[in-house]
Amino acid sequence: MVESKDGKKSRFKQIEQTGIRLLAMREHSQIELLNKLLAKGFEKDEILAVIEDLALQGWQSDLRYAESYARYRIQKGYGPIYLAYELKRNGISGFSLDETVQKTIGSWMTLLEQVYIKKYGHDAHVDRNEWAKRSRFLIQRGFPGSMISTLFDHLNIKL
Repeated sequence: MVESKDGKKSRFKQIEQTGIRLLAMREHSQIELLNKLLAKGFEKDEILAVIEDLALQGWQSDLRYAESYARYRIQKGYGPIYLAYELKRNGISGFSLDETVQKTIGSWMTLLEQVYIKKYGHDAHVDRNEWAKRSRFLIQRGFPGSMISTLFDHLNIKL
């Protein structure tokens, strides 16, 4: 059975409307949008054409998604390693997180210090196990070990 032109246009319009509805709720990367539309049963080739069209029209932007996602996660206290991994997983590469963190909070060290103080306060005397526990928490949040060491030196946290 041969598909009519009207059928293809109709399906294109249906995919487009679903995509716009998703984008109206929040920004999505092209990969996220593709996966959500695939889950709704649409064909990959048709979805890719619609996503390209939505990007050309300005409805979808990977840059806007990356900025929005990074700003949200920075405000939640996540570090550069975590954010870079998550953005890459969602199809975003080559995005500079440093500019976003500078606009949002000032610097990665400022963010790291805020996350640490919120969780642990100003207690500078900790034993080896507590020091390791605190370090692991910050590493899980996506901060590099060198930055954590610098923070501990800055706050005079000794073993």
